[in-house]
Amino acid sequence: MRTFESLSEREILALAISLEEEDERIYADFAEGLRQDFPASAALFEGMREEEATHRHRLFELYRSKFGEHIPLIRRQDVKGFVNRPAIWLLRPLRLERIRNEASTMEAETRRFYERSAARTQDASIRQLLYDLAQEERSHEHRAEELERDKLPQDAMEQEEQANRRLFVLQIVQPGLAGLMDGSVSTLAPVFAAAFATHNTHTAFAVGLAASLGAGISMGFAEALSDDGSLTGRGHPWVRGLICGLMTALGGIGHTLPFLIPSFQMAFTVAVVVVLAELLAISWIRHRYMESPWLSATLQVVLGGILVFLAGVVIGES
Repeated sequence: MRTFESLSEREILALAISLEEEDERIYADFAEGLRQDFPASAALFEGMREEEATHRHRLFELYRSKFGEHIPLIRRQDVKGFVNRPAIWLLRPLRLERIRNEASTMEAETRRFYERSAARTQDASIRQLLYDLAQEERSHEHRAEELERDKLPQDAMEQEEQANRRLFVLQIVQPGLAGLMDGSVSTLAPVFAAAFATHNTHTAFAVGLAASLGAGISMGFAEALSDDGSLTGRGHPWVRGLICGLMTALGGIGHTLPFLIPSFQMAFTVAVVVVLAELLAISWIRHRYMESPWLSATLQVVLGGILVFLAGVVIGES
């Protein structure tokens, strides 16, 4: 790996051409990945791609006039000092906020490269072009700020907010809600069956904890293996699985914790209150994010929870 100080003027220009080509292709991937859900931001990235192509053309013309047609292959990974870029442009679906931050970082790094290169270049024409490009990259940093929502047209802001909401529901709310519902409802029967069968709070807590953790692990793997998100847009499968698994375990542990109270009657009363709070919270989430009617969501969730609760009580006392 070469140091920046060891590069000749010819190699600096070759590296600059390589950097502009890489940035151009990254912006093209950003634009393509955002086009369906965030068309306004995609158009801005397409404009940035065109500007990078113009920079590359200017660098190439100067290089050809100075050093001929052959351009040595020298890339950012061949020179010390460049930041390693994770290939976020390969992930689907793309996350808009992360892309905006990446674009600002790219522009700042390229500007610093041009400023350092111009400072150690002796050829006047090369120095002038590098300084010009540094100033243009500085303006691109401000251009990247246009990717913030308050810089976009009002209709584009509304469309992208809706798209962000859809992605949030698909990638976070749906797996989390599925896990919370499963953990809250499915563990009611074993917890309260154990409680009424033994009238021992420690036993009820142990059964509830085992059921909650087991359900969390099972639901987490089931969600992660359900699909890879490439066609459904539901995000990375293991992220969904982690969210689903954690929420499943949380849903079961919520009404298991009251059985840490030594008094059976007190523990049972607190657990019932917690169960009602869980079911109402699930109903609100379904109504808020899944656009399910409030009355319908409440009846479905609460009725299902009560039936499972009663099943556990009847089995425990039989």
